[in-house]
Order: sequence, then structure tokens, then C-alpha cells
Amino acid sequence: MSELLTLDEYKAIAQSLSLASNAFIDGKFQASKSGNSFVSVNPATGETLANVAACNAEDVDFSVLKARQAFDDGRWSKLHPAQRKEILIRLARLMKRNQHELAVMESIDSGKPIADCELVDIPETIHCLIWHAEAIDKMYDQTAPVGDEAMAVVVREPVGVVACVLPWNFPLLMLAWKIAPALAAGNSVIVKPAEQTSLTALRVAELAMEAGVPRGVLNVVTGMGPDVGEPLGMHADVDMVSFTGSTETGRRFLRYSADSNLKKIVLECGGKNPAVVLDDAEELDLVAEHIVNGAFWNMGENCSASSRLIVHEAIKDELMTRILSRVREWKTGDPLDPQNHLGALIDKDHFNKVCGYLDQGNLILGGDTDQGCYVYPTIIDDVKVTDTLAQEEIFGPLLSVITVRSTEEAVAVANDTDYGLAASVFTANGKKALRVAREIRAGTVTINCYGEGDMTTPFGGYKQSGFGGRDNSIHAHDQYTELKTIWIDLSDRTATDSID
Repeated sequence: MSELLTLDEYKAIAQSLSLASNAFIDGKFQASKSGNSFVSVNPATGETLANVAACNAEDVDFSVLKARQAFDDGRWSKLHPAQRKEILIRLARLMKRNQHELAVMESIDSGKPIADCELVDIPETIHCLIWHAEAIDKMYDQTAPVGDEAMAVVVREPVGVVACVLPWNFPLLMLAWKIAPALAAGNSVIVKPAEQTSLTALRVAELAMEAGVPRGVLNVVTGMGPDVGEPLGMHADVDMVSFTGSTETGRRFLRYSADSNLKKIVLECGGKNPAVVLDDAEELDLVAEHIVNGAFWNMGENCSASSRLIVHEAIKDELMTRILSRVREWKTGDPLDPQNHLGALIDKDHFNKVCGYLDQGNLILGGDTDQGCYVYPTIIDDVKVTDTLAQEEIFGPLLSVITVRSTEEAVAVANDTDYGLAASVFTANGKKALRVAREIRAGTVTINCYGEGDMTTPFGGYKQSGFGGRDNSIHAHDQYTELKTIWIDLSDRTATDSID
């Protein structure tokens, strides 16, 4: 496990960083064709970090051209699986060697607490790369049972040119969730990072070149959604888009696919995730710990955040006492201070959006601060199922508490949103836990804990939380491939015989 440094050490690293500002295309940093740029800001301080290349459709065309050339000539797609594996593991080792730099870069770019970057994001990013790299030479193709007169071979082939469109809440980890299986499968990749958080993606692309990923295979095109994301979605020579972000933007990529070349689309979108605590839940101190972590980790800027506490009336008061006690231990402040649990929200616009929800109910703890983009861990009680607080994804450190009177009501309330990404169930009855987990319509349901599974388990959602596939696990690896059947006739019959 990574070791935390001191605040002074992290500040010294931040002051010494050399931040890339140009797009990374065809193996080198390049300014946008227009020469335009946009400002990348530290959300905790308002300080300008870099003027980043503001790319447009012309840059997208160039990156797709270079990615297609790299794919077609086989410099990566036809490389021996063991060689691809070796290079990706080398990239993981380079990231490990530069982990403090990457953690600080991620923190100042996104407002994330440095402890989360060091102890969660960077280690999980490295593990993801290694996991998919190790899978490369351990996945076998198949033969089908077609009888003695033929042989049918079912093989996987890389999709081609893959665009990965990333969110701003987990810039490095979501980068890894997408490029690791895409590169492992042999694709060429174009990354469009969120405009708020482009810096670590550019650094990883640089490290990938150092590790031996050939030029043109991993490209990072920076810029705004309409200028880069839409041209990627509409491009006739992009074979697949993997997107993580809002449901609203995810819908656009489905339209882009329909209006262009019917490219494959995989979406991981929003969530309004319930934590269901039934009347027989035990170890309430531990339950409270999981509820608080699920609701407020990463400032609630998390698709799988437990933003709805659905609690049985018989146990509510006792649980809420423990939750309130636990929340008061969570400190908010400078993201580079390893003592702080919450940092800054991503920018002022999002801060204002989150603050707009704070006066919509019975506020019992927290609220906004009088400085920067900080919001304290916030709990609002007496929320009704039809309230905005129970239906809309807030993407901030706000827990809505809904009281129920039965297990059946708890399940109905849990399912009463447009989303279905994740959920948690707390009960001492194993049979009831499994039954409720099956009845909740969500892609991941945890029992007596908060979590998202691990790299071996698929992650994605039901309903408007996802479309077309899953991140993580072998399922993610497979979705960056096409299946091909090769049919071999072994019979002695002639063509004329087969017609007769």
C-alpha cells in the first residue's frame, strides 16, 4: 500500500510539477490546429494550472487518421500478445514509480483529497492495467460443436479505433478502466478527457510512450465536448465509443452512432443509489461507517454514491445517531492535506448546482461553506419519494434520508428512480438479504457493506445508468473485441453434392 506524505511534502511536489498542456497525438505533444487553448484551474484555490490545447474537429480527424494507420499496419494490433502484456505492465511500473507525482497532479486538477488519490485511485489504476495485461495471454478462443464434417473456430479480434470519453470525478481510474482492456485487446485508442481534468491523462500518454506503446496507438485529444466529443461520436472511422458521464450526454452518443456508422457504444451513466437498512440490521456502528463512506467519499462526486438512505422506522433513530457522530469526524479542506476527507468540488458551476439542493428539505447537518468550492458533508431528513432530492443525481456530498415501514416498501422506494447503477442492503437475515438484492434493479448490489466489487466483477447499470456493456472484468475486455466465426469444411462432398 502507498504511504502518505506530509502536507509540506505534497505542496513541494505540486510546486515542482511540469504540466503538459498540448494534446498527445501520434506519439508527441502537439498544439491544437487552431492554436486555441483553455484554462485548467485548481478548484481548491482558483489558481491557473495550465493553458491546455483546445482541440476541435480538425484535431479529431488527425488523431483518428493516425490511430487508424497504427491499427491497420499492425504495430500494436498484430503484436504478439506477450509483447503487448509486457509493455502494459511496464507502463504500470512507470506509474508506480511516479505515483506521488500522479497523485498530486490528480488532486490539484480535480480537488480530490490526496489521501484518496494515494491510497485508492493510483493503486487501483495500476492494478487495472496489470489485471488486463495479465489477461491478454490467458484468454482462449473457441471451437463450436458442429460435427465431424466441419470445424467452426470462434475468434476475438480487436474492434479497431476506440474513443474513450472520460468524466472529471475519477480522471485516472476511469482512464484505466477504459484504456486497459481496449489496449489489451489490440485496439488503437483516442482519449477525450474531461476539460476540467486533462492533466493526468496527458502524463499517462507520455509514460505509455516511454513504456513502449507505439506512436498513434494511444492519443489524448483535449478540449470541450461539442468540439472533441461530438466529432469523435460522429466520426465514420471510429469503431467504438466508451463513455462514462451523465445520462444526458450518454444519450447524445447513441444519437451520434445512429447518425453516423452505427459504431459500438458503451455507456456508464448516472446513479441515484439506495442504501437500504432494514429493521434487523446489526452492528449499527459498522453500518453507519459504510453509509457515511458511500455517501461522502470523493465529495459525493461518484456515480455509485449512496445518495439515498432508505431506513426502516424501527431502527432509524439509533442509526442516525451513529451516522451523525461518524460524519463529524470527516474533515473538509485543502485537498493536499492528508488529514482531510473531503476536498473541493470540481468547479464553481458545479458548486452552485449542488448548493441549489441544500434548501430543499429538513437540513440536519452540513451545508455550503463561505470559501471556494467546498461543501460540508450534508444530511437532509424527511425526504419523500417524489421529492427532487430523491430523484435527481446531485453529485455532491448530500445524503437524503427516506423512512419506510417494511421491507417491501424499502424495495419499492429503492427501485423508484430512472437509475439502476448500485445499491446496498443491510440486514442480519441472509435469505432476506439475497432476496432483496435480487429484487433491486441495479448492476451492483452489496450486502452489509458499501462497494463496487473489484476488478474481477463487471460494473455498470440498469435502466438509465448504463447501456451496451460493463467496465471491469473479462466482460470489459470482451466488449473491445469483435467475434468472428471461421467455418472450415472437412467433408468429402463436392459443391454439387451439397446443392443436391
